[in-house]
This record gives sequence, C-alpha cells and structure tokens, in this order.
Amino acid sequence: MIPSDGEGDLPATPPPPASRPGAGTFTIEGRAAPGLFVAGWLGTLIGGVVLFVSLQAADGPAKLALFIGGLALVSLGLIAAAGSQAIERRARGVGPYSGPSPLLVFIACIPTAAVLLVLLGVPLELAGIDLDGPLVAVVGLLVQVAVYILLIRLLVVDTGALSWHQMGVRPASSEALRSFGIGVAWALPIIFLTGLLANFLVSLFGVSPESPLPPAGDPGGILLNLIAGAVLAPIGEELFFRGFLTTAWVVSFGATRAVILGGLVFAFVHILGIQATTFEQGVPMALIGFAARVPIGLALGWLFVRKGTIWAPLGLHAAFNGILLVFAEVYAQNPPI
Repeated sequence: MIPSDGEGDLPATPPPPASRPGAGTFTIEGRAAPGLFVAGWLGTLIGGVVLFVSLQAADGPAKLALFIGGLALVSLGLIAAAGSQAIERRARGVGPYSGPSPLLVFIACIPTAAVLLVLLGVPLELAGIDLDGPLVAVVGLLVQVAVYILLIRLLVVDTGALSWHQMGVRPASSEALRSFGIGVAWALPIIFLTGLLANFLVSLFGVSPESPLPPAGDPGGILLNLIAGAVLAPIGEELFFRGFLTTAWVVSFGATRAVILGGLVFAFVHILGIQATTFEQGVPMALIGFAARVPIGLALGWLFVRKGTIWAPLGLHAAFNGILLVFAEVYAQNPPI
C-alpha cells in the first residue's frame, strides 16, 4: 500500500438513506448535488449534439465556433458529472475512496485540453507556426499537464477524496532525488524488454506505429522534443496515471489489481491517437502500440506502489522517453544501409 500520513482523510459519514439513488438513475430526488448532476447530463448531451452539428457544417468561422462551443459544453458537462459523482459518493459513504472515477476524470480531461488547444492553435496557425512541429508539441503538453493538475485539484483534492501527499507528490529532497535515480536505473532493462516485444510484433504484423514525436533533425527541434517527451509528458502522466489513478485503485482494489489495471489503461490511452489509412492497417498498429507499452506501464505502477512516491516512476518515465528519443534521432540521421 502507498503510505499515508493521514492528510486528507475523510471524517466519519453517517449511513446514507436507503433510497438515495445511484449514478445510473436519472433523478434529482435524494441527490447530494442535484444541480451538478443535471448540469453534467445537460452539458454533455447538448455539447455532443453541437459537436455533431459542427462536423456537418461547411468549413468556415461558424463551423469553428460550433466546434469550440461543443467541446466547451462537453468539457463542462463531464467536469460537473465528475464533481457530482464525488459529492454523491462521499454522501453515500462509498468505500475507502470516495472520489470521482479516475476514468471519468480522464475523459473530462480530453475535451478540456482539446478546447484549449484549438483556441491556442488558431493564432499559432495564423502566425505561420507549423502545428505538427516540436514547438506546438511542447505547448500541447504544457496544456495537458495544466489540465491534469487543475482537474485533480478541483475534483479530487478539493473534494477531500485524496491529498497530494497521499498521491505520492513529495517536495524535492535528497530522498526524492534518490527515488528518481532508482527509476532512471530501471530504464535500460525496460527498454530492452520493450524492444524485444516490439520487434517481434512488428515482424509478425509487418507494420510499425509512428512515434508521437518524430525525429526533428536539428538541435533546436531535438531539444524541444526532449522537453516534450522526457520532461512534460512524464510529469503530466505520472501525476495522473500513478499519482491519482493508481492511488485511487490501490485504495479501492488493492495494490496488485491497481498496478495491472493502471498499466493496461496507460497502454490503451497511448493508442487513442494512432492514425492509419485503412482499418486493416490500424488494427495491428494499435495492437503493437498497446502491447509495447504494457511493460513500461506495469513497471511504472510497480515502482510507484513499492516506493510510495511519484519521483521513482517519474525517473523511469523520463529516462525511458529520453533514451528512445535520442535513439530515434541517431537512427534517423544514420539509417542502416
């Protein structure tokens, strides 16, 4: 179990009335936060309709406005739904973890980050900046990290479900640096295992997923890729997938199940952005991308639970990504004959 100093523990809550409805019942009667419950449903449903309409509209300012508005409504609806769930679970005294579902919070992060990225992307594109370049990748990950921190703070910490300390977030110290170094030491063995598995699957299916950060080929681009892949991505993903998600599932299901489920979810999330020209090409690419990330996902969760601090998986994640990015740059500049 992840150690806790008791910070953020919930006070004793009296048993809820037997008639209190569950999350799957559409009614406001007996709910602890009926306003948030209704806002969650309406925002998500209306936002989804607006998004659908925007996809049918002709290209132009109206289409963009509808798209942004739909994303914003879905984002607010999902955030309200997660907040309602947290309040309802606390009122019902549901289990040792009474916060919102980590999966629901993650789903809420997607449109929240997307609407911010669209709003930032418009002026960047007008300024002539390549939206597929490394600079925009850094901006995108900065937004993603900010969204993770904001929603964890709003829906988990501020509702009293978990404290930052319980989620393994510790101040920088000599002990934190030692844990970080232990994580770094695990990078090469995990890369070796991942490489064996990925090469076997690539040879079996005959396709290879593209890296989310393609080789840049110039010093400035390489530096930006390293900032994005070896600094920002590990910080955001470790805060969410280990700090929040794994902690919540350790409390709810136990360490072993939490590490396995967390590793599988982590691997699955990384194939959501895979692009392929055909379904037949996309399926094996998704399978390879998923399977190749399972070892690192499990290792990150195991390190987090074993050390009780986010610094250990952060070290592994940063070193893992950084080494692979450097290998990719070297390979791109010196391809085999």
